[in-house]
Amino acid sequence: MASGPEHGLKWIVWQRIKNSILEDCRKPGLWKVLILDQFTTQLLSSCCKMSDLMSEGITIVEDLYKIREPVPEMKAIYFITPTAKSVEAFIKDFKPKAKYKAAYVYFTDSCPDALFNKIKLECARHIRVCKEVHISFLPQESQVFTCNNSGAFKSIYSPHSEDRGKMLDTLADQIVTLCATLNENPGVRYKKESSVQYAKQLAEMVDRKLDDHYRLDSGVKKEKTQSQLLIVDRGFDPVSPVLHELTYQAMAYDLLPIEKDTYRYKMKDGSEKEALLNESDELWGRLRHMHIAQVTEQIPKLVKEISASKKTPDSKISIGGLANLMKKMPSFRKQVAQKTVHLNLAEDCMNSYQGKIDKLCQVEQDLAVGMDVEGQKVKDPMRTLLPVLLPPKDRYTKHDKIRAVLLYIFSLNGTTEENLNKLIEHVEITGEQEYILNWKELGVPIISSPGLLSMFRKSTRRDRSQDGMYSVSRWTPVIKDVMEDAVENKLQDWPHVSGAPTAWNGSRAVSARQKHKASADDHHGSSKLIVFILGGVSFSEVRCAYEVTQATKGCEVFIGSSHILTPTGLLNDIQGLSSLPKQQFTIEKERSSS
Repeated sequence: MASGPEHGLKWIVWQRIKNSILEDCRKPGLWKVLILDQFTTQLLSSCCKMSDLMSEGITIVEDLYKIREPVPEMKAIYFITPTAKSVEAFIKDFKPKAKYKAAYVYFTDSCPDALFNKIKLECARHIRVCKEVHISFLPQESQVFTCNNSGAFKSIYSPHSEDRGKMLDTLADQIVTLCATLNENPGVRYKKESSVQYAKQLAEMVDRKLDDHYRLDSGVKKEKTQSQLLIVDRGFDPVSPVLHELTYQAMAYDLLPIEKDTYRYKMKDGSEKEALLNESDELWGRLRHMHIAQVTEQIPKLVKEISASKKTPDSKISIGGLANLMKKMPSFRKQVAQKTVHLNLAEDCMNSYQGKIDKLCQVEQDLAVGMDVEGQKVKDPMRTLLPVLLPPKDRYTKHDKIRAVLLYIFSLNGTTEENLNKLIEHVEITGEQEYILNWKELGVPIISSPGLLSMFRKSTRRDRSQDGMYSVSRWTPVIKDVMEDAVENKLQDWPHVSGAPTAWNGSRAVSARQKHKASADDHHGSSKLIVFILGGVSFSEVRCAYEVTQATKGCEVFIGSSHILTPTGLLNDIQGLSSLPKQQFTIEKERSSS
């Protein structure tokens, strides 16, 4: 079974792969080789296990680019990206001598004519099937997807970018495959008032490509379905990805060195362990969006709850009952191991917080919300900021100081150059101006000017004062307001690129379209709201998709981006916007030396 909750995005992708690829070339008793490139290896790893593949008749999984022994008696399934590199590697498997009995070729997306013709010319007699399955995104979680491209940030927002148009086109193709996987042709919308127009460009590309994708052989296009796709630039909410977020998942990825979802920790006996933080860990799935204050007390309760849900009532102990208990022992051991992982992880989070950034977090919230914990308006943001950033020098890291300074500037919608220089000097981050000034490339006002301020008006926020929030977690990401407005059909200044869904009703999600027999593609039979943030999505924004889905029931919210970002990663990306492309840098260097 695919990892993650049933009917989540990972499950949908796995069903699609099974139905489009594995079932397509399946014969009883016949085992096959599955050959993957780098992207499809990640894709399969995200939604299934080796045991799932074996149950579908796959006996070996191979890397397309590695040297492999020929297996001429077996047929091979190639699930690859339609790139020159992948096609060249495929052709080498059949020239001069074929490594396999036959090839079943499946591309993640549309294959360019030149590459398709090359395959046909070189290997046609070996190919039994050649199809495009249109899955070129990664399902990160049950409601989260990425385009697996952190480099997109620089390509889109760098003033020196040489491939912005190409990158937008690639992202558009990937978003279309997400919509196709969900069997949706959504109304595409973008934020109207924006000082940068990349989201609008991407929205127009996606709408056009959706049209092409769904156009039937007769030339009649598929009508818009009961879904919406909202596309927005990263600069629309600069606060959320910079703020210290104290919910479990966001906090862990911010404060701890978690790489590729792997958490490494030490046991009391000094031994080193590692754990994968994903939805196959049921405890992680329950805890990840809780506030850290709740997590430690909830871990033992949830372990008991999960254990109880897996027990079967058995009043008499029979031989069969004993056998069942023995089978369940690995499951119980796994639950104990997960409990240990999360007690360690929660403790590590608290150790990185208490006595280190706890006072800073309070100040960040005051600046972000514009009010203190008593509900009084912050009249002098500088007076709020400076006490925590003054000496001793080593109280906070460079990045923590930069984050606080940014939140101060965001709270004012920009500051004067003179004021910024004084602030940088006071908090001793001289020489780090790029981390701050380069936000202007995202359309965020840093040095205040009347023209820019008129383009970057702060939107009116929903009143959440009655939500019973923690004093250090009063900020709510702007995207949650947007999601709720979209579901309630109250979204303003978000024009449709072309057609709108005929009767969008996200809050109740009732439509004629949902009456036909449910399938893997018709996930939950509910209306769908898809949100794409151009340039990275934060874990706090990811959490909002689950919260809005849970609150509305009738509308499922999916959120995605080019990649998932952490505050440190984002700051480094912002700084990198100043750097020139390699070729241009070489030319500039030669000029200066001549």
